[in-house]
Amino acid sequence: MLDYAALSALAAVIREGGFERAARALSVTPSAISQRIRLLEEKVGCTLVVRDQPCRPTETGRRLCQHIDRVRLLEQELKEALPALAPQGLARVTLPVAVNADSLATWIAPAIARFAAENPVLMDVAVDDQDHTTEWLRSGAVLAAVTATARPAAGCNSSPLGSMRYRAAASPGFMRRHFANGVGAGSLAKAPSLVFNTKDELQARWARRLCHRHVDLPRHTLPSAHAFVTAAIAGMGWGLHPESLIEPYLDDGALVELVADTPLDVPLHWQHARATSGLIEGLSREVLASARAALLPPLSTKAFPR
Repeated sequence: MLDYAALSALAAVIREGGFERAARALSVTPSAISQRIRLLEEKVGCTLVVRDQPCRPTETGRRLCQHIDRVRLLEQELKEALPALAPQGLARVTLPVAVNADSLATWIAPAIARFAAENPVLMDVAVDDQDHTTEWLRSGAVLAAVTATARPAAGCNSSPLGSMRYRAAASPGFMRRHFANGVGAGSLAKAPSLVFNTKDELQARWARRLCHRHVDLPRHTLPSAHAFVTAAIAGMGWGLHPESLIEPYLDDGALVELVADTPLDVPLHWQHARATSGLIEGLSREVLASARAALLPPLSTKAFPR
């Protein structure tokens, strides 16, 4: 029989990234967390946590994390159906998901908010690049994710959401300073760009499509979609922005496209753990409906050629 207190400790260590933070989240001591993990590892006969910074699960640890998250969701549904099992009222269950920052800044936040307002959940939203959110699913740290990967992670379903359209834009003053003689490999190699973090390849991808070769871009790191816009308007650098986020600034001239009619469309997908609960299904319906209203239809081919 599995020890669910130990499983909860394991899930907390992976989600929080370490033993001390997991202890604070569960209101126990770090030594209690360590003991629970050690006993669980002895029981299953293998290591479950790679003691790194941050801690990460082994393959067996990942599967156990997914199991405890699913159990919590199923218990929540059972308590809703049988109120006698929750005499003190229905406790909220944590629902971990991973999304990319641009989706969070534009279309998905209202969907998550509507769902959370109507259901007994506490949303735990992690932010990462859309090319890397699938790793959160594979690790067992989340139960659902917005990802650029169509192929479902093991044990997950995948649904196309549509494409997010990006525009390469900068302020008129920045254009005059850095691109007076046109936008090409030479000028892009000198003009500061904006990136979300070291994983952000959108700017490099756009430059490669435009120039038909790789360009080493000087870059500022700025981990915020809204800060991207503020920085671009101020003339700090150029970057790829969600079209819906900068449309007003393109209309009033505060921002201009580096090269007219050269959007970059990024297909997005919604992946979630298979056979979990009605709560995941309900969140998925909200997310898919919001995506249909905000994104380009799936498999759009309107972006400029590779």
